[in-house]
Amino acid sequence: MTSGAAEAQRLRDLARLRRVRDRIDRDYAQPLDVEALARGANMSAGHLSRQFRLAYGESPYSYLMTRRIERAMALLRRGDLSVTEVCFAVGCASLGTFSTRFTELVGMPPSTYRQRAALSTVGLPACVSKQVTRPVRDTPRHQAT
Repeated sequence: MTSGAAEAQRLRDLARLRRVRDRIDRDYAQPLDVEALARGANMSAGHLSRQFRLAYGESPYSYLMTRRIERAMALLRRGDLSVTEVCFAVGCASLGTFSTRFTELVGMPPSTYRQRAALSTVGLPACVSKQVTRPVRDTPRHQAT
């Protein structure tokens, strides 16, 4: 393969990865798994996972869970839904898995976050609140999660 052909293939792969990432961003509350995402991108699950991690620094599953937790944080800040309702609203099927991942990303259980968030964002515009409450991974992006 010539360097021009290799570059063209790399750009096509990046475009497919962007479409996968966009699908996760759009359909995070739907039942998504790496197999389904890979089929939609005409890739094997292993190839998608490797290429996604190279391009974005984390696995597709990890990216999906981060999107779900970000949305869960916003719903919990509203305060009108229970933790269980939020769990299912963001597409998680297991309250235990949701709570574990939430605690890993946010540093506290969702119930504690719900209680504290109501007090910590009082008076902040929504755009500022979203930025200052965004989850941040403790591990460097190049490490496995």
